[in-house]
Amino acid sequence: MTKCSPGSHLATDRGSLLVFADDWGRHPSSCQHLISHLLPTHPVAWVNTIGMRRPALDRLTLRRGVEKIGPWLRRTRPADALAENLRVLDPKMWPWFSRRHDRWINRQMLLRSLRPVVQSLPTPITAITTLPIVADLVGKLRVDRWVYYCVDDFSQWPGLDLAALARLERKLVAKVDRLIAASETLQAHLAELGRPSSLLTHGVDLAHWQPPAPAEPLESLAQFERPLVVFWGLIDPRMDVELIRRLAADLTQGTIVLVGPTDHPHPALLTAPRVRHVPPVPYAELPAIAAAASVLVMPYNDSPVTRAIQPLKLKEYLATGKPVIARRLPAVEAWADCIDAVSTPEEFSAAVRRRIVTGIDESQASARHRLARESWDAKAREFSELALS
Repeated sequence: MTKCSPGSHLATDRGSLLVFADDWGRHPSSCQHLISHLLPTHPVAWVNTIGMRRPALDRLTLRRGVEKIGPWLRRTRPADALAENLRVLDPKMWPWFSRRHDRWINRQMLLRSLRPVVQSLPTPITAITTLPIVADLVGKLRVDRWVYYCVDDFSQWPGLDLAALARLERKLVAKVDRLIAASETLQAHLAELGRPSSLLTHGVDLAHWQPPAPAEPLESLAQFERPLVVFWGLIDPRMDVELIRRLAADLTQGTIVLVGPTDHPHPALLTAPRVRHVPPVPYAELPAIAAAASVLVMPYNDSPVTRAIQPLKLKEYLATGKPVIARRLPAVEAWADCIDAVSTPEEFSAAVRRRIVTGIDESQASARHRLARESWDAKAREFSELALS
């Protein structure tokens, strides 16, 4: 367990937050953006979880295991790694949750770690989770309310124990006090589970995405032939290899750059002509990646899991001022006037090649002005009203 700086957790009539989500600082999730804006007024205990992927004998599981075991073996982190008013917790967890016995073990391990933390937090305490795997803690921890912030339909995600997650999410939805969904598609999903929810779409940090262009080319991109067609994010089975292969075949010059971690993508994706992979880069470096790109792309396939996603990168792409080409999915419909939305490999390739030449057109640039109303600060205030009032 990591302790905050002295005096950070003073009593407050605004109460405190106990948050269950992906590892703090691992990647800028929507939950982390929201909580970052609430830190000045709410003490926060952020619980890093093990995630929801079943352990397997592969490189991804090994890497993730090393990432988790490290914090378990050390009691503290460097003080400068923490924000004021924040505690980041790394409780030991059992990496399985399909069977009742596995879930009992996890519940006992988490309760042993978290009960002293909860007792130290100012009241009222609101527990917020983005993950169904903590369903068994509802009613076991002495908090004042539980909020499920639904950011994905995990029952559709590749590589997860879908049946177990569906059972846990159904239990969680039935027991929590409030539900907040990141999209209308997810609202419909929660309604199918028997509960209404409030809608809170993702925000964007405009200032982060519009810094001056770097004076020199980034080293990670320097060797690639221009123009650059760029995607950043998780490179996994949701990517449509046919979109990429068609574009690679049609380009006469340039490079398709996929930036981010890989999680069992289609074998042909990273070996297609003109495709190059760049390992994950810090969030602070992504604006420079965007500045070097001619076009930004979201080449997802059309499937149940992608029809439920609400990618953070969409509004980030829009904020860069670059042309954007995206698969036509529910998440992009509200912003279709700001991008080129496509449905086929042929449309994707033609749109990318056209925007390499023309850049963004005036109507798309003008339509993006409404991003000014989508700040994370505004979203955090709305989240506070929905979850804490």
